[in-house]
This record gives sequence, C-alpha cells and structure tokens, in this order.
Amino acid sequence: MKEAYNKRKLGAEVERFITQYLTEQGFCILETNYRCRQGEIDIIAKDDTYYVFIEVKYRKSTAYGLPQEAVGYSKQRRICKVAQFYLYEKHLPETTPVRFDVAAVLNDKVSYFKDAFSFT
Repeated sequence: MKEAYNKRKLGAEVERFITQYLTEQGFCILETNYRCRQGEIDIIAKDDTYYVFIEVKYRKSTAYGLPQEAVGYSKQRRICKVAQFYLYEKHLPETTPVRFDVAAVLNDKVSYFKDAFSFT
C-alpha cells in the first residue's frame, strides 16, 4: 500500500513540475487531472489557438523503456475520446484546433513532444 501511495505522490509531483514547465513556455493551463467516464487526461492547456491535451510520463530509468514509449495506441485512443468529450462538454466547435502532446520525464530530464499523435 505504501508503494502505491509513493507512486501516486511522485506522479503528482512530476505533473506539477510539468505544469510549471509549460507555464514558463507560455502555455495557459486550463485543467489538471481532467476525468470523465471515458478516462483521464493529465493536463489540458491552451497554446495560442490550440487546445492541447498533454499526457505526462515519468521513468526513473530506461529499464522498462523510454517514458514516451508508454503512450501506445490504446492510450492514444483513450486520450482522444476524453478530448472529444471535453470539447463537447465545453461547447467548443468540432473545428476547434487541438493537439496531443507528450511530456516525458526521465529522472530530471524533460523531453517534450508536440503533436505526438492525432485523433484516431
């Protein structure tokens, strides 16, 4: 039980770190840990005219692969469904420009992938 709590706490700390990083890059943070029936998105932000849906992945080593590799096809589909629901819930038109980014953190090094995938 303690290990699960520590992972959750570490995940929250990494997400706060990335939120700060994005703010410094000029993003406007709209939501963190947005949840609905379809799933969850770590961060939703605005970057100029784009609504950006950001998945945050952390690894302390590459023993299980790079963090960005953990955002596979099924995870991408789930994020897209959550994004569609978010746009619907906020009464945003289907023509709203959206982007799906991945923030990968390996130890303390951030790799940020803009437009990492698209609606599937």
